[in-house]
Amino acid sequence: MDHMGVPVITDDDIDRMPRGGPDASCLDRLLQTDRQEYLDRESDAPADVARKRSVIRALNWAGEVFGNHEKFAKIALDAVADVADPRILELGAGHGALSRMLLEWHPSARVTVTDIEPTSVAAIAAGDLGSHPRATVRHMDATALDAADGEFDLAVFALSFHHLPPSAAARVLAEGTRAAATLLIIDLPRPPAPLHLIRLAAMLPWAPFLPFVHDGVISPLRAYSPSALRALAAHADPAIRVELRGGLTSPQVLLARREAEVFA
Repeated sequence: MDHMGVPVITDDDIDRMPRGGPDASCLDRLLQTDRQEYLDRESDAPADVARKRSVIRALNWAGEVFGNHEKFAKIALDAVADVADPRILELGAGHGALSRMLLEWHPSARVTVTDIEPTSVAAIAAGDLGSHPRATVRHMDATALDAADGEFDLAVFALSFHHLPPSAAARVLAEGTRAAATLLIIDLPRPPAPLHLIRLAAMLPWAPFLPFVHDGVISPLRAYSPSALRALAAHADPAIRVELRGGLTSPQVLLARREAEVFA
């Protein structure tokens, strides 16, 4: 345990940590998978590329219909409300809708829009964000940021954190809090095991036919619980402090910062 009472997990054990955290129940430990979503696949096969683009379009559509782009932009801008001209880094931007909203809502924000997937980066760069005077589009790996210490006021990683295994997720926490004053992670909540079983029973019959449902079945199986997120932060660096909000019926929000003396 660290001084905050969070279990400290060794490098050898980190990837064996359950997605439900060190204290996960036996049932919760069964409700996880290493199976890849279409979004995770690096295959250039036309069918896989088509499925991946289909999921990205569906995520953008869902964000527009359910107002997630606006909700996430508000959460991000609230995190830098005391910064006059915030420098924001979006990780795993996908379709770029969140960065677009940040630029629209804040007249002086400068946004660096990044993704690890070259196809997504190329698509973003070819659109309006590629020519926006306050936007920079870059290929970047969230686990190894090509950025100086404290270069950004905020790094935001929305609906992508669950794609990462625990060791890579811990590196995002380390890198995000190094390169930015605040790291904001917005991701799926991990459902309680009984509710999760009901949800799976309803969705599984459609998964072979609809790419979005296929990924929607896998994503919650890979989502991290609050105790897992705290353990990941403690593993990344004991100086990282996290604040958790939401969950269950709303997206899970994590704000991570390093203790002030780290930057002294």
